[in-house]
Amino acid sequence: MKTIFSHLKPYSIHIVIAYTLTFIELASELLFPLFLGILINEGIMADDMKQIYFWGTVMLFITALTFAAGIVNSFYAAHISVQFAYSLRERLFSHIQRFTFEQLAKIPSSALVTRFTNDVRQVQNTIFMALRIMAKAPFLIFGSVIMALVVNFKIASIFLLTVPLMMLFLYFVLIKGANMFKRVQHYIDRINRIIQENIAGMRTIRSFVRSDFENERFSEANRLLATNTTKAFRFVEMSMPVLLFVMNLAMLFILWFGHFHVVQGATTVGDVVAIINYALRTAMAISLLTFISLAFSRAKASIERIDQVLAERAEEETSGDKYTEAIKGSITFDNVSFRYANANEPTIKNISFNIKEKETVAIIGATGSGKTTLFQLIPKLYEPTEGNLFIDDKPLDEYDIETLRNQIGYVPQKALLFTGTIRDNITFGKRDATEAEMIQAAKDAQIHDAIMAFPNRYNTLVGQKGITLSGGQQQRISIARALIRKPKILLLDDCTSALDLQTEAKLLEAIAKYNCTILMITQKIRTAKRADRIILLDAGKVSAIGTHEQLLQHSTLYQAIVQSQSEDVTYVS
Repeated sequence: MKTIFSHLKPYSIHIVIAYTLTFIELASELLFPLFLGILINEGIMADDMKQIYFWGTVMLFITALTFAAGIVNSFYAAHISVQFAYSLRERLFSHIQRFTFEQLAKIPSSALVTRFTNDVRQVQNTIFMALRIMAKAPFLIFGSVIMALVVNFKIASIFLLTVPLMMLFLYFVLIKGANMFKRVQHYIDRINRIIQENIAGMRTIRSFVRSDFENERFSEANRLLATNTTKAFRFVEMSMPVLLFVMNLAMLFILWFGHFHVVQGATTVGDVVAIINYALRTAMAISLLTFISLAFSRAKASIERIDQVLAERAEEETSGDKYTEAIKGSITFDNVSFRYANANEPTIKNISFNIKEKETVAIIGATGSGKTTLFQLIPKLYEPTEGNLFIDDKPLDEYDIETLRNQIGYVPQKALLFTGTIRDNITFGKRDATEAEMIQAAKDAQIHDAIMAFPNRYNTLVGQKGITLSGGQQQRISIARALIRKPKILLLDDCTSALDLQTEAKLLEAIAKYNCTILMITQKIRTAKRADRIILLDAGKVSAIGTHEQLLQHSTLYQAIVQSQSEDVTYVS
C-alpha cells in the first residue's frame, strides 16, 4: 500500500476536496429521511401546508446540494485516479529501464505488460471508486443505523443484529476474493505470454505446420482463465443476493413492528417512513460494498504484483562518488565466474585475462561456452558471481554506470531495431549526432549505399523489430548504431553472421580505424585471424590465448576448429 500512498501524496489537497464533497453528499442523504418524516408528521398528517412547503423546500435544496457535490466530486476523483495511473506507469517504466538482465529474466515480458496495462487500470478504477463511493458506503451504513436509532430505538434495533453480521460476511468475501483474483491475474499473464510468442514466431509456426498445436495451447490457457474468472466473479457476486435477502427481512420486520407501534400510538407514520428510508439506504450501501469488495479484491492482487516489480532493487542512479572520467579501454578479468539464477553450474568459471587499450581481440568457442555472457559482464548488464572485473585498472563497481555505458558500443548477437526510421535507429546510439556523424557511421558499417537505394533513404520506415529489412541490413544498422558514439570499447557479438565475406572484410577494415578496444565474438577463423589476439573458450573456461599462429601450435582444440573450416594448418609436434 506504500506504493499507492506515495503516488497519491502530490494530490493531497485534491483528495481532501473530494472527500469533503463526499461527506457533504453523505450528510445530505442522512438528513433527507429525517426531514421526510418531519414533513409527514407535521405537514401531511397535520394538514399544514406551511410545513409542507417549508420542509419540501428544504428537501429540494438538499437534493440540489447532493447533485452538485456529486458532480464536482466525480471531476476530482477522475483527475486524481488518471494522474495516479500516469505517474505509476512512469515510475514502473523508469524502474524497469534500470533492471539488470538477471532481473528481467525473473519476470516475463508478458507479465510486465500486464502490470503496465491491466494491473494499473484495476488500481486506477479502485482509486476512483474510493474517492467517489468507497468511503461513503460504510459511513452511510453507520450513519443510517445511528439516525434510525435516534428516530425510534425499538423499531430500529433490528439493525444492531443484521448489520454486524453482514459486515463480517463482506470481510470474508473480500479476503477470499483477493486470493481468487490473484490467481486470475496469473492466468492473464499466461495468455499474454502465449499471444506474444505466437505473434513473434508466426513464421516458424506456419513453416512447421504447428498452428493446430498452438491453437490447442491457447484454448487450454483461455479455458483456465475463463474458468477461474467465472469462479471469482460468481463467488463475489453471490454475496449481493445474500445481503439483500437479510436486509429485506429486516425491512419486513420494521414494517410489521412499525405498524404495531403506530396502532398502539407509540410512534408516528413519519418515523416509520424515515426508518424504512434509512433501511433502504443501508441496503443500497451494502450492495455498493459488495461491488466495492469485488473491485478491491482485484486491486489488492494488482497492487501486490506491481509491488513485486518495484521491490526489485534496480541499478543505482548516477552517484557523485562514482568514477565519471573518460576511459582508455583496457580490460582485466580476475578469476571471474558467473552463474545464472536457478542454474546448477556457472556459465563461466575462473576466467582471467588482460586486454590492452586499442587492442583487437577475437573470442571463439562452441555454442554455450560463455562468450555472450562474458561480453555482458563488461557493461555491467550482469554482475559477476565471483571475482573482479577492471577497466583501466579500476574495479568496475567504481564506475558510474551511465558514464561507462556511454563509452561502450555493444552490438548484440541478434540485431534489434525499433519501430521508426533508419535515421532514428542509427542515432539511437547518440541522440545529438550530426548528419555527418550518422552518414560516416553508416558508411563504416557498409550500409550507406543500401540506405541510399531506398526511396526515402535515411527516412525509410522500418517495421517492428526491423521486419522490413534483410538480416544483413539489420545487422549493419545495429553496428552503425554502436559506431556513431565513437566508443572506447566496441563489443561485437557475432554480429556479422549474415554478411558475405567481401562486405565483412570491408566492415572490419573500417572498424580497425576506430580509436578503441575491440572485442568480437565470431565463429569464423577467417575473421578471428584479423585480431591481435584470440581467446578460445571451452565449457566456460579459457582454453587458450594467443595469436592465430600461436594457437595453431599449442591448442589442439583450435586446430580442430581450423580444420573443420577447411583452413590450411600446419601441425607442430
